[in-house]
Amino acid sequence: MTEEAKIIEELRKENAMLREKTALQSEQIILLRQENALLRQKVDLLVRRIFGRGSEVMSPDQLELLLGGSEGGTPLGKGDASLEEEAELPGKKKARRNPRERWPSDLPVVDEILDPQEVKEAPHAWRLIGAEVSEQLDYEPAKFLRRRLIRNKYVSRKDLDCAPVVAELPPALQERCVAAPGLLAAIIVGKYCDHLPLYRQESIFLNRHGVSLPRQSMARWMGLCAEWLRPIYDIMAKEVLSGGYVQIDETPVSYLAPGHGQTKLGYLWTTCRPRGDVFFKWEPSRGAPCLKNIIPVDFTGTIQCDAYAAYPSFARDHDGSITLAGCWAHARRKFYEAREQAPRQASFILRQIGHLYRVEARLREEKAGPVLREAVRSAQSVPIYRRIESALALLKKEGRYLPRSSMGKAIDYALANFPLLGVYLGDGRVEIDNNLVENSIRPTAIGKKNWLFFGDVEAGQRSAILYTIIESCRRRDINPDDYLRDVLTRLPHATNWNVGQLTPENWAKSQKGQKAALLAA
Repeated sequence: MTEEAKIIEELRKENAMLREKTALQSEQIILLRQENALLRQKVDLLVRRIFGRGSEVMSPDQLELLLGGSEGGTPLGKGDASLEEEAELPGKKKARRNPRERWPSDLPVVDEILDPQEVKEAPHAWRLIGAEVSEQLDYEPAKFLRRRLIRNKYVSRKDLDCAPVVAELPPALQERCVAAPGLLAAIIVGKYCDHLPLYRQESIFLNRHGVSLPRQSMARWMGLCAEWLRPIYDIMAKEVLSGGYVQIDETPVSYLAPGHGQTKLGYLWTTCRPRGDVFFKWEPSRGAPCLKNIIPVDFTGTIQCDAYAAYPSFARDHDGSITLAGCWAHARRKFYEAREQAPRQASFILRQIGHLYRVEARLREEKAGPVLREAVRSAQSVPIYRRIESALALLKKEGRYLPRSSMGKAIDYALANFPLLGVYLGDGRVEIDNNLVENSIRPTAIGKKNWLFFGDVEAGQRSAILYTIIESCRRRDINPDDYLRDVLTRLPHATNWNVGQLTPENWAKSQKGQKAALLAA
């Protein structure tokens, strides 16, 4: 081979290597661009979660703009008359009510009479012909008082040898406990309803009232109250699980673990029955075995939950006696987060989900029962459900979105859970989403931002009992202070036969009966 041919051959090899290197770099550039896009989506989502609006509501104008966007092609489902209706999403401000309408009619009234200076100087020279009345809403701070139980001693006037008699002390939660039921109720409401940690309550009591109550003492009192309220808690938990349909969710809470030098993570599991009570259960982990401590072995029915893997694992161990129902709110949230990546496609799915929720809103307005809800859903919601399924299958088949992208994750999540999302269509008892149980968790989320952690692993269940009482009172529009003050006074007298009368549900019925009797008298 001549020298010129050798040079040409070397140039060809070098050119091939450069082309191969260029192709490899092009592939790396594409991968880096995809990774950059995914990271931007995650950063944007994180920024929206921290600084953006918490609501997922979209205005109809924005929705129409997105549906008519310029991603190419006609919008999915264009031409279907049922899809052209505007979604009824809350955007209008409600008219302001008169502030006095919020004042209870039975508020105590204190009259303060103001006379002109001329009348004060010569009252006999003036005659009263009327009055002009203006009202202000005032407030008196809470106050401590010393409740002294004075038990008089008596001796018989006839039998001089008879020993003196004295009234017995009424039963109390604990012998020689200085805290009366009213104080215990105030501390429980302060921590578990108003989210005031015990150290803050200790400071308030000392600085504003001059009363020293160490937080260690208050913590012991909380444990004492929880033990006395446990029978009520057990009855409520049994009633929640007796209906054959519950919603379950869990939230992490830290607790102190001696010897570890740091806090460990436990979970408050929340179980509720729609239009019923709710109860919390503390577990030091999040695994499927925890559900065995919450759901009884003989439970048969439907559990509505999110897509956490512990629930399918638990259901498989029950040989078909438990049906899992999905949550449309979780699926909707993922498409809401994917709007910026795929505005037209994500907004189409959101609009269809909005149609499903609009059907549920009408059923709630009509106060429909399970039979009517199942019939209406079969006629109106099932076609929308099938339309969403077809759209998701088409989007998945096109392969336009990477599995790790926000839209790809939303599509995969919805398709993986689609059979569970359709369970509510065939059972009128089941709700469209898990929001009721998530709303029950919110007070605990606010509380742990203030008190940060439980004192130990045993304190978790004590707090679960107290949260159960407070949340059930909130659901039934019961003043938790009134309830706890009364129940903690009556519990030492209660027996296993009548303790069921002290649940928030039965207590509220009793209070209504007493008020009705007073009005009738």
